[in-house]
Amino acid sequence: MNRKWKNMIVLCCAAIVLLAVPAAAMAKEGAAPAPSTAQSALAPSARSAILMDADSGTIIYEKNSHDRLPPASITKIMTMLLIMEALDEGRIKMTDKVATSEYAASMGGSQIFLEPGEQMTVEEMLKGIAMASGNDASVAMAEKIAGTETEFVSMMNKRAEELGLKNTHFNNCNGLPSANHYSSAHDIAVMSRELLKHSEITKYTGVYQDYLRKSSEKPFWLVNTNKLVRFYSGADGLKTGFTAEAKFCLTATARRDNLRIIAVVMGEPNTKTRNAEVSQMFDFSFAQYMNHSIFKKDEVMGTVNVEKGNIPQIELKAKHSYSVLLKKGSSVKDIRYELKIDPLKAPVTVNAPIGKLIVYQGDQVLTEFSVDAPVSVDRAGWWTLFKRSCGSLFS
Repeated sequence: MNRKWKNMIVLCCAAIVLLAVPAAAMAKEGAAPAPSTAQSALAPSARSAILMDADSGTIIYEKNSHDRLPPASITKIMTMLLIMEALDEGRIKMTDKVATSEYAASMGGSQIFLEPGEQMTVEEMLKGIAMASGNDASVAMAEKIAGTETEFVSMMNKRAEELGLKNTHFNNCNGLPSANHYSSAHDIAVMSRELLKHSEITKYTGVYQDYLRKSSEKPFWLVNTNKLVRFYSGADGLKTGFTAEAKFCLTATARRDNLRIIAVVMGEPNTKTRNAEVSQMFDFSFAQYMNHSIFKKDEVMGTVNVEKGNIPQIELKAKHSYSVLLKKGSSVKDIRYELKIDPLKAPVTVNAPIGKLIVYQGDQVLTEFSVDAPVSVDRAGWWTLFKRSCGSLFS
């Protein structure tokens, strides 16, 4: 064999070795395995996409999920989240009247055609946002909660920061095109998961049709912009979006057999493709995965002592369901959990993080859930503390 061919063989062998070394290194470092053929085929037309288990936050599939893209009306997921949190905190009630300002009534795009000075209840406005994607209703609610849309948008960005969203920034509360207004499929899934902790939201996002101004001569017919709530079994939300820049977007959720899935697609070419690809993502999830419950909503998780609190001990109840995502057919015999609560000293603020629920499979951590204070606890007065001390001495 001449020198030329020997040199070529040596070079080929060296190249094979160099290519093999990174692959071996990846395997050693525990890199995620390559997606299956079925997963790779999910959402092929979307600019970005993600599949997430709503209970545990486990990501089943993602594609360019951290890319910053215009979210269009999916913005309203954060708007609805702040509305639901204001309701939970008692700052507003469903029956409160909401007046429409001239500014709110001037919003273009999708709307429920509010007139300046017109009043609707919070519940009616929420229907208009959830079902008809009302830009006018979104601004009216923003002004009701924060006084101005600008202040409400500040609240939206603060809440995004609290949720750890790295690729989200809001400039308005409805998603109309605006510079420096962006989000990502991943961040939208996290927002959607947080919104779904308020389980009553699906009473509005999951309805296909309803009416506003029922008692008037011209009732307004609401038809849900998310057609999956009618045509996909188990679908009950959440929000569509479209602008010329964003293209067709959707964050959707469906529930079957205690498994709730969130699917987000952004930048789809049309509604037909968007709905078909999200349906396929749901089909894949329900065929491949199952949910293993740790705690059901309102189930007692344990109790915790509060040092120097006017309430000496508080009961921890599950604010929402806690579960883990497993492949169908997986054994659940070695799944266990541990509740780790920080030592509490009054005062304690409701919803403040106080510990974690850690779920294991054998020695491996499957997931961790944050546990929040279910109530506020004030510091006890000196007389209460004195009586408590005396009682402990004689007990």
